[in-house]
Parts: sequence; C-alpha cells; structure tokens
Amino acid sequence: MDRRRSTLIGELRTVLAERDFRRLFATRLVSQTGDGIITAGIGTYVFFNASTFPSPSAGAAAFTVLYLPYSLVGPFAGVFIDRWSRRQILVWSALLRASFVVLTAALMAAGNRSVPLYVALLLVLAVNRFLLSTLSAALPHVVAGDVLVMANSVSPTAGGIMAIIGGVVALGLNVATGNTERGAAITVLVGGGCYVAASAVAATMPRDLLGPVHEPGAPPPGRLRSELSQVAAGLAAGARYIFRRRGPAAALGATGGFSFLLGPLFLMAILLYRNYFYRSSVSVAEGHFGTLVVVAGIGYFCAALLTPSVTKRLSKPAWITVLLAASAVATVALGETFIQLAYLGIGFCLYLTRQGVAICATTILQEEVDDAYRGRAFAFYDMMFNVTYAIGAVIFAAFMPSDGHSPAIVGVVAAGYAILAAAYWLSVRGGSSPASDPAPGSASGSGSGSGSGSGGEMPSSAAQRSNS
Repeated sequence: MDRRRSTLIGELRTVLAERDFRRLFATRLVSQTGDGIITAGIGTYVFFNASTFPSPSAGAAAFTVLYLPYSLVGPFAGVFIDRWSRRQILVWSALLRASFVVLTAALMAAGNRSVPLYVALLLVLAVNRFLLSTLSAALPHVVAGDVLVMANSVSPTAGGIMAIIGGVVALGLNVATGNTERGAAITVLVGGGCYVAASAVAATMPRDLLGPVHEPGAPPPGRLRSELSQVAAGLAAGARYIFRRRGPAAALGATGGFSFLLGPLFLMAILLYRNYFYRSSVSVAEGHFGTLVVVAGIGYFCAALLTPSVTKRLSKPAWITVLLAASAVATVALGETFIQLAYLGIGFCLYLTRQGVAICATTILQEEVDDAYRGRAFAFYDMMFNVTYAIGAVIFAAFMPSDGHSPAIVGVVAAGYAILAAAYWLSVRGGSSPASDPAPGSASGSGSGSGSGSGGEMPSSAAQRSNS
C-alpha cells in the first residue's frame, strides 16, 4: 500500500512539474471557476430574486438552457477541434464567452426574462461545451503518456471543485447585492472576468503546442459539411447498435426515465422553497434550499460508497430496479406531506438513486458495448442524463402551479418510478444481448467521441454537469 501511495504521489509531482501542463491546468481552473459563478448567477436571477417570484415556465426555460448545450453540441465539436489550433480555440472561445456574458449581464440588469436572455445564456453555455472538449483533447500534448491517467484524474476533479467554489462566491455576491437584477448582473460579470483571465493564461502557450498534429503523408481534413455528415451518420449507426442490445438499451432507458421524472420534482422543490415555504423572505428561502442541495449531495456521495458493495451481492440490473422502486415509495410517502423535513429526505433518496443508477448504467455500457461503439454509447448516455431532465421539467411545468404545491404531480411521478422499475426489470430478464457487431468505419467511430478520450471518461463528466 505504501509503495502504491508513493507511486501515486510521484506521478502527481511529475504531472505538476510540467510547465505546459500547469498552464493548461490553470486555464481549466480559472475557466471553471467562471462556470460556477455563471451557473449560480443564472439560478439566483431566475429563482431567488427579491423583486420577483419564479414561474414554472421560467424555471423550465432555465433548465433547457442549462442542460441542452452539453449534450447537443458535444458530438459535433470534435470536428472543429481536430481542424483548428486548439490553443487558439482556448484563447478565442474564452473571449467569445466573455462577450456573451456582457450581453447577458445587460439583459439581466434590465430585468429581461424573455427569449433574448435565454438566447444569450444558450450561447454562453454552448461555447463552454466546446471549450471543455478542447481542454480534454489538448491534455496528451502537455503530459507524458505514462502519467496521463493521473492528469485526467486531477484536471476534471480540481475543475469541478473550482466550479463549486465559484458557485459559493456567486451566492455570496447575490446576497451582498441584495438579491436584485443588478446584483445578478454584477455576479455574472465577475464570471465573465474569469473567462478573460482564462484566455490570457491560454495565450501564454505556444500557438502549435496543443495540436492538432497530422501524421506525415496523411490526407488533409475533408470538407467541413462532409465531416459533420459523417458524425451524424456515425451517431445513427451507434443508435442502431445500442437498440439491438437489451442490457445497454435498458440501462439507457432507465437513466433517461429517471432523469425525466426527476426534472419536474427538482423544479417543484425550487418553487416550493421560494413561493410556498418562504414566500416572504427570499434570503431565507435561498439558504434553506441550499440545505436541500447539500443533503442531496450527501445522498449522491453515499451512492458511490454503497453501490460497489451492494452489487457484489445483487446484479447491477437488480440494484437499479431496487433503487427505482425505492424512489417510487419515497416520492409518494414523503412528497405528499409537503413538509420541508420530508423534502430533505426526498432529496437524499432521489440523488442516491440518481448516482446509483448512473454507476450501474455506465458499468453496463463499459462491459457490454464494443470499444468501437463505446464513445457513441456514452454520448447517448450524456443525452439521456441531461436532455430528458430538461424535457421532463418543460412538460410538467405546463401543469404545475406557481407555488409548486401539486399533490397530483407528486403522485404521477411516484407512479412513473414504479412503472419504470417494473418495465426495466422485465426488459432485462428476457435474455442476453448479441456479442458484437462489425467495427464501424473510422469516420463514424471518431465523430461521437469528441471531448472524451475513452468510454470510461464520459460518465464522470456527465455526472459532474448534472450535479452542478
């Protein structure tokens, strides 16, 4: 054990000793600090503003803007990342995001909560997905291959921590400025300043340091339209492959179904805390909702501790089924009370289930999907994890009262979890998946894996985004 620990420490020192890695690493840390500030600034503007009360439709729109770019932009970003200087992408995309942030802040200061604001936010977050994929693609150019695993562990983990710190900073700024539109604008401008700083750090690296590097004699990149079409064709081939495999298809279905039902519950919780439990005090509402987020995070963490030991005794499909069924019981038993303490229990249970299902689903994909299709499998996983979350919130928002108090929606969601548990269990009991398909062509295989060095990296990044 001591030898293993000393090896890990030695690898970490080796990684951090690389000057170019430190500069790329600093670019990530500064940028993701800005991400945390921007995300929290958006949330406080929409949901915890002293002069307004959030509506279900506004919340649904915010969910859509926050979650769709990550899944829809990612598969196609790689085409550009493999054509343009990655150092230049980091420099200019950070500056481009900062300019969109200025536009967003101006709309916030004016009290805008309509289409122009959400378009500006969508631009900010879409560029962010592009930047994160570039950081991943650039990493092998600044560290040796024998410590690449360590670098891949350090970079996203530290980036996620900085995003959390940025979120805390944003909440402090929001309270200090009185929870007003102008305060929210100031908050996001601070986040924009982080993007400018990230651009400046990236500019210290040589232009050609991060690639892309083309092999001698290799043909030049094809026409852009053709390459984008090949990405789309590769995704379609991956979808056909997954659909024919019972285990992976069912795991994706369970992931998407759970997220679809969790989206409206999370939106309902926000409305309950702001418009029902603490309608007269936005600061108190914000503080108590923060407690709910912390408790949900504890459930998320407990799933990582519990799932490995449970799945030594139960199969992964059985554990997914148990978690889904338990979610149905917890939702109907606690949700119908509309008591704050009970909603802390729901937050803990549902986020334990969310991460438990995620761990099992990603493991099933890693075990049962051929490597040639694995990148696309996790691109679909990313979509099922995030897009269905936003879609569920949008659909249920049409029937949700402004204060979130809806026993009917709680009952429908609980019934949905019970049906999902039964449907998943029946779908995986019918037999095994076929072993493999012929490997796809190189164009199809490369298109969907942008931003993900291997099949095992995507689940971690997807979980971090949802959690944020």
